[in-house]
Parts: sequence; C-alpha cells; structure tokens
Amino acid sequence: MSPAIKASAEIPLAGGASGRFYSFDIGGAGRDGKAPDHVAVRFPGPSVEPGGVPLVRIHSECLTGDVFASLRCDCGPQLQESLALFGAQGGYLLYLRQEGRGIGLVAKLKAYQLQIEQGLDTFEANRALGFRDDHRDYGIAARMLQALQVERVRLLTNNPDKAAGLEEHGIEVDAVLPTRRHENPHNHRYLHAKREQGHRL
Repeated sequence: MSPAIKASAEIPLAGGASGRFYSFDIGGAGRDGKAPDHVAVRFPGPSVEPGGVPLVRIHSECLTGDVFASLRCDCGPQLQESLALFGAQGGYLLYLRQEGRGIGLVAKLKAYQLQIEQGLDTFEANRALGFRDDHRDYGIAARMLQALQVERVRLLTNNPDKAAGLEEHGIEVDAVLPTRRHENPHNHRYLHAKREQGHRL
C-alpha cells in the first residue's frame, strides 16, 4: 500500500505554538492485529520552509513517561526537549504507537516488575518475557515522511537504529543530532543499558 495522509488538522498548543497533526493510511498491523494510528506533527519554522532540511524526531509512544512523567525512563524529557527545538526551528515529530519498544503497555509493565523484583535491566527483562530487544519498525516512520513528501531529514536521536531504519527505506539522513542525557536517580541503570546497546549517551 502506498503511504497516504488519512486526515489532518491544525491544533493550537500550550505556549502559543501550533502544529498540524496528520494521521496516515500506511498499512501494517500492531501486535493485536490492528493498524495503530501513528501521528506526525508539523511545526512551522525555517527547517520546514522550501530549501530547508527538516528537523525530525521519531518518538515511540510511552504512556508512563510522556503523560505521567515517569522517572524510570527518559522518554518524557526527550519529548519536551524535542518540542522546544521544534518551536524554535520547526520540524516534524513522528509519534509512533509502539509502546515499550513495540511490545505494548501490558508487557512493558510486566518487564518493569521483573526489573524491580529480579534486578534485570530493561533489555534483560524483555528477553525474560520472550521478546527481542526491540520490536519497533522504523519503516513506518519512513512511509509517514514519504506521505508528507519529505525525502531528507536532520534526525534528532541518540539511537543509531533510527537513522539506519530511515535510510534503509529511502529517506536520506543529512545529520544525526543527539538529545541531552536526561538522567535521574531512578533511570541511571536504564540509561547505562541503552548505552551498552549502542545509544549515544
């Protein structure tokens, strides 16, 4: 199926900003057999003007971090950092409905419990539940960009797999820009495990 925009709307946001939200018809199904509604948000600014190379953040859904400000991960602070940069430069936030590196919220909570009870790190807990280290599909992000007619990006990430996933599916990555290290006493081991897996932290 060719990627296509299914719906879009301009939505005012706190702080005087606004973003155009897009949903897509891009095929593919989640772990429950249904196609999730992945979302892109276009923020106005110089990076999305003609001749610019847009700043892009691929952000995987994290209910506990994004909504409830969990201290067990760095997802919420990374999202807020990205939104601040988009406010200054413009760009695209690709919000992928791939909770817990693609294993879903229920399994993520079970993995958290294993971390608490058995001292496993985030990757070890996923493996103990029978999952791979990462089930996310970055081809979805590439198809979203193609539907938005974006062929080149500057990618805001610490995860080299995201850049490789875009390039594998035909999106040119001009630059990879790291986010800050958002460390606190509760996520120190989590960040260490991500660094051990190749994240640039």
